[in-house]
Formats: sequence, C-alpha cells, structure tokens
Amino acid sequence: MNTLGKKIRLLRHQKGWSQEDVAKRLDISIPAFSKIETGITDVNLSRLNQIAKLFNLSLVELLSTSDANEEKEKFAEINELQQRLQAREAEVIELQKKVIDLYEQLHKKS
Repeated sequence: MNTLGKKIRLLRHQKGWSQEDVAKRLDISIPAFSKIETGITDVNLSRLNQIAKLFNLSLVELLSTSDANEEKEKFAEINELQQRLQAREAEVIELQKKVIDLYEQLHKKS
C-alpha cells in the first residue's frame, strides 16, 4: 500500500465509512476504490480533487505526507531535546569549572 492509499484509508476510517460508502460518493466501483487505497492504480488529478473534496481537504493537504499535528509534536519534541541539551551543556561547564578550581587548589598547596 502506498502512502497516498494509506492516507485515504485512514481518512475513510476516521469518517467511519466503508469502501462501499466512499465508492458510491465518488461514483466508482468498490474494486476501483480498493485499487486506489492499495496503490494498485494511479489516481488522476481529477479523481484526487474529488477525493480531497470528499474529505474536506485541499489537494495539498491530501497529498501531504505528514500530518500537521505530527509536525507540531515533532517540533515540540525537538524543542524539548534542545532545552535538555542546553541544560546538560551548562552542567558540563559547571563541572569543568569545578575541576579547574580543584586543580588550581592542588597546585597552590604544592
């Protein structure tokens, strides 16, 4: 199953529709729709527009390989990791200062 087919199947499931429901709405046979979902057949631009409208999406949204919520989650995760990295870097700097101080104290006593 290709990415577009998977997305169409997911959208169909989110609506609670069967393949038959969608096929009727698109005015195509159930096997023809099944071939779209499984990626067996290529979908022309006209059919893509029809599918996008059926699911209340723009053509770009339909063809997009990533979900907006998924992108937001990834950005949030990246932001969190960057903050954690900055905190660790600050800890490393503090530990380096302590090591230098200890080294200097040892050499003053010698």
